[in-house]
Amino acid sequence: MTDREARHAELAETYLPDELLETLRSRAADYDAQNTFFFADLDDLRAQGYLTLFVPEEFGGPGLSLNQVARLQTRLATAAPGTALAINMHLMCTGVAHALRARGDHSLDWVLQDAAAGEVFAFGISEPANDWVLQGANTRAVPITEGPDEGGYALSGVKIFTSLSPAWTRLIVHATDDSSPDDPRLVYGFLDRPGALGGKLSGTADSLPGVTTSDDWDVLGMRASQSRATILDGAVMRPDRIARTMEPGQAAAKDLLVFGITVNFQLLIASVYAGVARRGLELGAAALRRRKSAKGGTTLAEVGEWRVRLADAAMAQMPVNAQIDAYTRDFDELTDHGAGWPQRLLTARINAGTQARRATETALILGGGASFNASGEAARLYRDAAAGIFHPAPEDSARALFAAAWLDD
Repeated sequence: MTDREARHAELAETYLPDELLETLRSRAADYDAQNTFFFADLDDLRAQGYLTLFVPEEFGGPGLSLNQVARLQTRLATAAPGTALAINMHLMCTGVAHALRARGDHSLDWVLQDAAAGEVFAFGISEPANDWVLQGANTRAVPITEGPDEGGYALSGVKIFTSLSPAWTRLIVHATDDSSPDDPRLVYGFLDRPGALGGKLSGTADSLPGVTTSDDWDVLGMRASQSRATILDGAVMRPDRIARTMEPGQAAAKDLLVFGITVNFQLLIASVYAGVARRGLELGAAALRRRKSAKGGTTLAEVGEWRVRLADAAMAQMPVNAQIDAYTRDFDELTDHGAGWPQRLLTARINAGTQARRATETALILGGGASFNASGEAARLYRDAAAGIFHPAPEDSARALFAAAWLDD
């Protein structure tokens, strides 16, 4: 075992020991069946120091790298994919602050300090019918020109797929300030919501004026994430919570904040689906050891065609793991891929999602008819893996990016 692998094993034992991992796995089916949020998991992970993974030692955390956190997220996803996907959004926010700090930008150090103090961050960027994603916003930001919040903004719009919706106390959002029509600005910042809501979501106003959480979350998979829509109606972003204002469109992609969000989002998402795929392979292998062949008088683990199915899925997983490992290390080491970064990031995430769907389908096939039971782990993982289709940017956008790069468009 290399020193690096030994360090990964040490971190796994520290933050996700086997006993905790099995506890999280034991709850996942109930969260899915009851369509409830993972409050108990969140408490356990917070107690384990998991929400402070990116927090530097100076602020009381371990100051882990993106490569190290990605490995832990893959491990977490083998037990509780919905929990891992939602925790990603907190880690994405703290990971961005960590990345900016490593590059000499201390403007979001307060995010790391708040995380050390127990605040829970979430991601309020995705919007209906906004294919600009990070480079534009349909949500409107109206400048506040008087009163205690002068210099801030009042935000109105809809943010979809807000993971951690019952628990966040800090929400990163973006919106468009078009108060100067000739110079619209894209505003990034955070909303503060005091205290946890304890899951009181349905049809009720949140504890922050102008913020309401939708009660509509009846989805195919990743149900524990409770990634409900967030409706903003004059929600106040205080002036001290404004992270950036920038020109919208292609120019925004060059901003370090947007770059940090893109890298952490894509690679941490990829890590979750790598974990789903790994667990699918584990279930498939266990099924072959368990199932018997009446014709062969042995287990299916000794029957060639069944072994081939498992082997094919396992071989397809190897490049996914390699991509995530390589690109997270490159980011940690400040490697400059320039315009080549988007191609790397999108293929890593898309490949991980594709392989998660393949591996969980393989687990269903290898498990036989019994695996079609909706309450079984393989069936649940298969549904969870389907969520990988919906993360931005989609495959069509990635194809356009690659074509433009190779054709010098």
